[in-house]
This record gives sequence, structure tokens and C-alpha cells, in this order.
Amino acid sequence: MLETTRKSLLYKSSVEYADFCINHVEGCSHGCKFPCYAFQMSKRWGKVRTYEDWLKPKLVVNALELLNSEIPKYKDQIKFVHLSFMTDPFMYKQKKVKDMTLKIIEKLNKNNIKCTVLTKGIYPKTLENKERYTEKNEYGITLVSINENFRKGFEPGSSPYEDRINSLRYLHEKGLKTWVSIEPYPTPNLDTNQNFSKLLKKISFVDKIVFGKLNYNVQSTQFKNNKEFYEECASKVIEFCQKKGIDYHIKFGTQKEYNKNTSTMFKRVCSTTT
Repeated sequence: MLETTRKSLLYKSSVEYADFCINHVEGCSHGCKFPCYAFQMSKRWGKVRTYEDWLKPKLVVNALELLNSEIPKYKDQIKFVHLSFMTDPFMYKQKKVKDMTLKIIEKLNKNNIKCTVLTKGIYPKTLENKERYTEKNEYGITLVSINENFRKGFEPGSSPYEDRINSLRYLHEKGLKTWVSIEPYPTPNLDTNQNFSKLLKKISFVDKIVFGKLNYNVQSTQFKNNKEFYEECASKVIEFCQKKGIDYHIKFGTQKEYNKNTSTMFKRVCSTTT
């Protein structure tokens, strides 16, 4: 794997439900084609030139050293640290990324800092080790479909959906907090074999769900009744979560009526049970 160094690592995120964040890899071998916001921004900022460059991730090899100096600086401001918005912390079949991520989570936890994690990869079972990782951590997967043909077209380098779900369920069964991001959820003209109810049923064991529309895609925007489609999906998420006792947040712009109060879902102790 390629390597790089940084001058800083921790930063305050502008994502509505996040707090501080870490991106300890540049690029992502998952190669998502929604299009990928992280790739678009990295290209705009001059960090990568092409899609092919993006598929060759660079590990930030001085990440742990940076944390040693930055944790004391920001510790009093941090409610939790999210991994990651501009890359994937458990990138599928990327062992060096996985190993660094585990070390980062352990270091943050030893400093009494909770982590929220989001991946399209597979969670390692070692996260159940309560001597190394706090039970306050919250582990999530991105799941926008259960159609493998869709995954192969739009998330070609990511883990198979069932494997992804099963790795999350394993952590849940070990008593850890779990969540799912259903974002960016595609319109039916992009995923022709959608089954939203079945998708929700598969993740009924989680503590929290975030739902958001697909942006920056011409085909999705031009889909007839686009706004009504996402209104209906958001309503289904809310109804499902209320019935199951699951916390939820509907991303800004997905629904006409936006409830900003649910964006604090990771900043408070999860009290729901499933």
C-alpha cells in the first residue's frame, strides 16, 4: 500500500450528526460511483487527479504520532470521534488500513474518547475485546441496497452486502452498539430491484439508522417524483424505527420537514433496545 504523512489529523466535522473526525487514509479502493463525494472533493482539492488514483489508497503512516499531540489539545472539546467521512476505516481486503484503524480506536478509547465508525467493509471480531475497546463505541455500515448487481455496479470494491450485515450483527450479538447509514439511497431507476422493506427488516437489530437521499446524480434528480419518493422512504424509516424502538435521523434535504433535534443521536447515550 502507498504511504503518506500529514501535519494534522483530528478536525471538527461539519456533518450534521458528527463531532470530531479522522481520515487516516487518502483514497478508497471501494471505488463507489454514485458519484463519490469524497472523491469529488479530493479531486477538487488536488489530492488526487483521476479515479484510478483514488483507487490506490495512501495510508497516513504518522497517524498515531499525530494523535499523541492532538488528543491533549482537543480532548476537552471532543464528544466523540468519527471514522471516517473521506475514506473507509475498514476498507475491504486492506489489512494495513484495518490494522491502523484498530490502533487509532484503541488509542482514542484509552483516552476516554468514544468512537463512531462507518464502513462498507467487514468488521474484525477483535472489536469485541472490551479490554482494548470501550463499549461506548458505535459501529455502523453503509447499506443502500441488498441487490448484489447494484453493488457490483456502484460499489465495485466494497464488501458483499450479506457479509457486511453479518459482521455488524456479530458485534450486536456481543453486546456492542450498532447502526446503519442508508445513504445515499438510490432512486428506482438506478436500483431496479429495490426492496426497501426487506432492507429495513435485515437491519432491525441495530440501535440507530441514518437515512439520506442520493445527491449529485443526474439520473436520480431526473427520476419522476423524486421528492415524493424520498418523502415516502423517509416516512417508512421513521415508522419502522418508532415501531422497533430504534433511534433515527433523516438527513437534511431528504424530507420537506427537517427535524434537527435527531441529529444529536450520537451525542447522547443510546437508551433503545431491539
